[in-house]
Amino acid sequence: MEVMNVPPKVTERAFAKLEEINAASGGAKALRVAVEGGGCSGFQYDIKLDDPADDDLVLEGMGQKVVVDRVSLPFLADAVIDFSDELIGARFVIDNPNATASCGCGTSFSI
Repeated sequence: MEVMNVPPKVTERAFAKLEEINAASGGAKALRVAVEGGGCSGFQYDIKLDDPADDDLVLEGMGQKVVVDRVSLPFLADAVIDFSDELIGARFVIDNPNATASCGCGTSFSI
């Protein structure tokens, strides 16, 4: 039986923060969420402002775009992209059901 790749979801809070960032900078960049090899657990998230590429998955909300490249997409199946504003810092975070372990910083994980 083939497992379907369910695209990641983006919370309203993440779209709202991206809207705030773009308004402050006067730009209209997308938030790129990618998975790369490395980090203390084997894989790490690379989250940055970028322009969408032709083959990206584009998730839209509140007039904002979050993009995921095709290579990263299987690693982010059914994940939730959110924004966290806590005492330890404010950042975009990923709740990834595919990760079997993660490090304390939350940017590195293993499958």
